[in-house]
Amino acid sequence: MEIKKDLDAREVLQLVTFRLGKEEFSLDILQVQEIIRHMELTRVPKTPDFVEGVINLRGKVIPVLDLRRRFGLGTDERTNDTRIIVVEVDNKTVGLKVDAVSEVLRLPADRVEAPPEIVTGVESEYIKGVGKLDGRLLILLDVEKVLSKNEKDALTAVA
Repeated sequence: MEIKKDLDAREVLQLVTFRLGKEEFSLDILQVQEIIRHMELTRVPKTPDFVEGVINLRGKVIPVLDLRRRFGLGTDERTNDTRIIVVEVDNKTVGLKVDAVSEVLRLPADRVEAPPEIVTGVESEYIKGVGKLDGRLLILLDVEKVLSKNEKDALTAVA
């Protein structure tokens, strides 16, 4: 997918940036419902290894995915900076566990390039593009493609 075709060069993207290890990723702010502190999870048997468990968020059961595991970046200990980014994927509410949420920023669309074939070990199908801002590279994730159809169906069963 060529990012330039989807974006007007004058458009300004608003992104939530977060860290997984030493890499900086981002999501379109419109995809983010809320960002919460990590909380106790209830493990669910026979789920994919990247499904950390479920949480009860104001009466709604939400599966939480460990993005580090999902992208094959290994596991890390939970810290005070660990957050859960609550997003909607195919009309399902899902939590994405990340090492830390950095900031909300504005990025001109003309500073976004199509993703290279492989970026930091994450398969490029998940990536909308790579943004350049003040000497930093931001990997723009496509939250709709982070999970396969079968995995989305499995999450429905979990919740």
